[in-house]
Amino acid sequence: MSLTSSNKVETNKYELTVEVDAQAFEAALEKAYRQNVKKITVPGFRKGKAPRKMIEKLYGEGVFFEDAVNASYGAALQEAIDEAKLTLVDRPEVEVLEVSKEKGYSFKATCITKPEVEVADYKGIQVEKNVKEVTDEDVDAQVKKVQERNGRIVSVDDRAAQTGDNTIIDFEGYLDGEKFEGGSAEKFSLTLGSGQFIPGFEDQVVGHSVGDEFDVNVTFPEDYHAEELKGKAVTFKVKLHEIQTRELPELDDEFAKDVSEFDTLAEYKDDVRKKLAEENEKAADTEVENQLIDAVIDNMKAEIPEVMFENRITESVREFEYRLQSQGLNLETYLQYTGMEMDAFRKTFEEQAHKQVKIRLALEKIVELENIVPTEDEINEEYAKLAENYSMDVEKVKALIPAADLSLDLAVNKAIDLIKENADVTEGKKKAASKKAAAKKPAAKKADAVEDEAEKPAPKKKTTRKKAEKTEDAE
Repeated sequence: MSLTSSNKVETNKYELTVEVDAQAFEAALEKAYRQNVKKITVPGFRKGKAPRKMIEKLYGEGVFFEDAVNASYGAALQEAIDEAKLTLVDRPEVEVLEVSKEKGYSFKATCITKPEVEVADYKGIQVEKNVKEVTDEDVDAQVKKVQERNGRIVSVDDRAAQTGDNTIIDFEGYLDGEKFEGGSAEKFSLTLGSGQFIPGFEDQVVGHSVGDEFDVNVTFPEDYHAEELKGKAVTFKVKLHEIQTRELPELDDEFAKDVSEFDTLAEYKDDVRKKLAEENEKAADTEVENQLIDAVIDNMKAEIPEVMFENRITESVREFEYRLQSQGLNLETYLQYTGMEMDAFRKTFEEQAHKQVKIRLALEKIVELENIVPTEDEINEEYAKLAENYSMDVEKVKALIPAADLSLDLAVNKAIDLIKENADVTEGKKKAASKKAAAKKPAAKKADAVEDEAEKPAPKKKTTRKKAEKTEDAE
């Protein structure tokens, strides 16, 4: 291999010209011949026994060129990248320039490289730590959640359906008198007021009793994912089979004994208050770390290749897909359920991806500036933890994760610790919002709803499912 040129053509973009000599190319050609000969038929020879020269004479001198180049250019390219001292962030684009038995072959590789990074003022960052005060309302709300989780579902038939009830219904959807696809189900479980179905549907089930058969008239939203139903007025024929409600246990000492290790409700509430305070402390620490990360990003300078953001988005999509698979779904089905196109779905990860890429680059630069190097013991301890977490042999983990990669990850974590240890943190206390103030801040309620939603399994198919937009927090 010979690196004949290395030229910077743009910011973070290099073009390498590489030559592979005739001797190396001949070795690759011979290997390609041996891999393909069994599939080639030559008159006068048994299949797989034809000499290479006969095959080249019959099919042309270049019959094995493509396979030989494909099998050999990778090693030559890596040598050239190492010689040019480039750190790539994406797969290079390769263009073969010349090929011949006499001279070997040459190719051009267009490489996107890791950007130059400047980061300053990462020590002494001023932030305020605000720990939210735990109020009686917070404690009661948490106890209420536990009460609801321990409630039992009971069927009622002595009253009409109310908002909050779970109903079991059959329904058939009609557009202009004709049944439409995906608009029918039997013994479907629908919680009234949940917003599962398009506006107006659930409201029209309220007030009906078990055994009732009735029509629900609604209009699909203009932005509905099914093109043929956008803005269309339809009728659903509905039969109400069952009304279910949740019967909650009394909040007393017996309740405390059932759900905790405590004998009285007062003791249980004290423990809830203590745990909420611990959670608020952790949340405040996380917020401090987020402020520090934001400050480091603000103090960083780098021209980051767009492909780094796109690759991070792709990784996030892949991680999301793995989580879906663990719940028995796939991404294609999920997108159908939510009515989202892939481009729109990828966009939900965009902000997170930009932040992740930037902070990783900044932290790696701090690792370099501070000469942070994990010890061999720390690396081995991390391998042991990973092996335990994934129930794998340590040696297998080492084979999957190169020591250099693991070392850099550990060093990055140490860089975060360094930033935190050198930060100027002012202790504050965030007072609990009054009911009046809380009413003016619906975003807080929305955050709670998102948290609750995150605990639910992936959505099952609904005829009129609303769009879901969820992303993971930046790691």
